[in-house]
Amino acid sequence: MIISRRILHSQKGSYVRRLVLSLLFLPLCGLAHAEPLHGIAMHGQAALPSDYTHFNYVNPQVKKGGKIAYGVVGTFDSLNPFVLKGMRTTARGIWDPEYGNLFYESLMSRTSDEPFSLYGLLAESVEWDDARSFIQFNLNPKAHWHDGQPVTPEDVIFSFNLLQEKGRPPYNRRLDVVEKMEKVGDHSVRFTFNDKANRETPLIIALSSPILPKHATNPDTFEQTSLDIPVGSGPYKIKSIRPGEKIVYQRDPNYWGKNIPAKVGFDNYDEISVTYFLQDSTLFEAFKKGDVDVYPEGDSSHWARAYDFPAATNGDVIRETFQPSTPSGMLGFVFNTRRAIFADPKVREALSLAFDFEWMNKTLYGGVFKRTQSFWQNSGLGAFGNAADEREVALLGPAKDRLDPAILAGNYKMPVTDGSGADRKVLKQSVALLGEAGFTIKGGKMVDAAGKPLSFEVMTQNEGQEKMAIAYQRALSLIGVDMTIRTVDDAQYQSRSNSYDYDMIVKAYTSSLSPGAEQVYRWDSSSRDAQGTFNYAGAADPDIDRMIDALVNARSMEDFQAAVRAYDRLLVAGHYVVPLYHIGEQWVAHWKHIARPDKVPLYGYQLPVWWDARAQ
Repeated sequence: MIISRRILHSQKGSYVRRLVLSLLFLPLCGLAHAEPLHGIAMHGQAALPSDYTHFNYVNPQVKKGGKIAYGVVGTFDSLNPFVLKGMRTTARGIWDPEYGNLFYESLMSRTSDEPFSLYGLLAESVEWDDARSFIQFNLNPKAHWHDGQPVTPEDVIFSFNLLQEKGRPPYNRRLDVVEKMEKVGDHSVRFTFNDKANRETPLIIALSSPILPKHATNPDTFEQTSLDIPVGSGPYKIKSIRPGEKIVYQRDPNYWGKNIPAKVGFDNYDEISVTYFLQDSTLFEAFKKGDVDVYPEGDSSHWARAYDFPAATNGDVIRETFQPSTPSGMLGFVFNTRRAIFADPKVREALSLAFDFEWMNKTLYGGVFKRTQSFWQNSGLGAFGNAADEREVALLGPAKDRLDPAILAGNYKMPVTDGSGADRKVLKQSVALLGEAGFTIKGGKMVDAAGKPLSFEVMTQNEGQEKMAIAYQRALSLIGVDMTIRTVDDAQYQSRSNSYDYDMIVKAYTSSLSPGAEQVYRWDSSSRDAQGTFNYAGAADPDIDRMIDALVNARSMEDFQAAVRAYDRLLVAGHYVVPLYHIGEQWVAHWKHIARPDKVPLYGYQLPVWWDARAQ
């Protein structure tokens, strides 16, 4: 805009001058103060209006009361999941995506019926700009800790600083992208981001870090394993603990947030218990007896054959199948590429080809599973079934030249065997690839140029994983590859997973409709050597890093989709995982006194909104 100095400074131009100056300053005012929002979304706007009363997959009329008993396999020796020592040995429920964050809370709450939208929790509203260069959280003045003290901006700042200094990944990395964190007024905190931040950063700050009480948290002992009962702000307090065996939560009748829209219909039990078992078979026996109320099922053969006990046949135990509208994810044998034996992608591809999925599916599971072909299969974000368009090809750049043309075309898939367990055609492909990598068969053993046998160990955690590993072991033995199996207890499994002390491991990667910063801790080069991340494969590929950066910074849905598809293609092309199966369903068995809403959200069933029918 060009304005004449004569007009601005003349008497006749006084009105024009005031008008022009107001127009010039208007954008600056907009940058200085954004309109408070009740909800935010990664792409577009949050779907629910500002006057929404509850999420649409809850029962707002449910009467709170009764109790529920959960059961898990493992043990616990800590109430702090935010430090490395307690990462996998913290009591369930403290900060828990499955049972709900019973004890600690985040600034905002995520709905399960939108790809990635957040609504007010500890923060009743937020402010940000279009560039997402900052986010300001306006705390709910009603929010208070279990001891009655208010939740303050000082608590928020303290929490992020403490986790930065003494927390485990990813909590200790949250402030890496923050230029400035400051108190604003009496009830607000503003995070201003640096050039390392991306468009997802404000949502991660809002959702994925706990807020801890400054007055009741000792920084000097924060890293220590402890079962001392802390102070939280969540809907439940800790009633009792039997170390390693059981934790019981009791609903706080004075919970500050019980009437805010994002919590209506949640936290419906007066008491929640979590009992620990050494193995899954013992847990299931407890479920059959009624000592555990809910049993999420992951084994198809068990689902088909194990529910012939009296309570299941007479209707006291109900079996339900849910069909979430989410991508397949990836369950598979994960190669630890930190090991020299798996450094060559050709070796990984060859060993992947040798796995006879059809034989395993038919023999062990009655043919109920579908082979997984990519990480975002069954969605518009997946590479499988979707050819790369111009936008995606441009994003890949030179990386496209190292991709199999079938991967770019969207029709690459693992070979379909004849189901015999010894398909010679497929095994020949595997042997040929190993030959290209410098291996030959001598004396019935696959050996390298120095005569060293190709052998490795897979670490398993339970009987189900061991069963799959035995099937894989059988297939590899046909081409002279020696795979041994080591099943370890839960504590050892957690410790070795944390330090990447394995050749191969069985892992499941969940895939949402809004992948984002969590991918850094799964596949980015920066997480390869940091203990306690989820980069089990040890991936370190600059092109994968670029795609992660692209997907978290995408402004439009079209750019986002292209970035995720390109990312999916690179993961498939890297052969980091021997793909196993998915079912596209969720199986849950529960006793009939545990009830749920009729509406099932986008991401499937949600245990935190179920209730005890005996209390109605």
